[in-house]
Amino acid sequence: MQMTRSKWFLPLFAVALGVVVLVAQWIGGNAQSGLVSLGIMTAFGALVLLGGRSETIRGLRGDGRDERFRQIDIHATAFAGIAVITAIIVAFTVELARGHSGSPYGWLGAIAGIAYLIAVAVMRMRG
Repeated sequence: MQMTRSKWFLPLFAVALGVVVLVAQWIGGNAQSGLVSLGIMTAFGALVLLGGRSETIRGLRGDGRDERFRQIDIHATAFAGIAVITAIIVAFTVELARGHSGSPYGWLGAIAGIAYLIAVAVMRMRG
């Protein structure tokens, strides 16, 4: 059984990420916000784990995935990517307009662009 197919993967990943954010915020001197972040991520993990019969939650967990859900996942991922890249471009432009270097948005945009070019090239060679 693959780890990502287990119903435990996403809930445990959410809690682990919550712990990482807690530690980062604790180191940054804001342990109280870190505990809130851990609580939010733990609640999300519990929702996914205990989500019952919801087709959407089962799809997020990895059980009940079919071709239809894979297509939904691909489209949702593309939409999220477009939203993040748009935010990066806007933030980069605002920083430039303020007379700043545009950092870190410039390098985030560069990573997105390079990843896109590599993905297109690799998928082109495959198909």
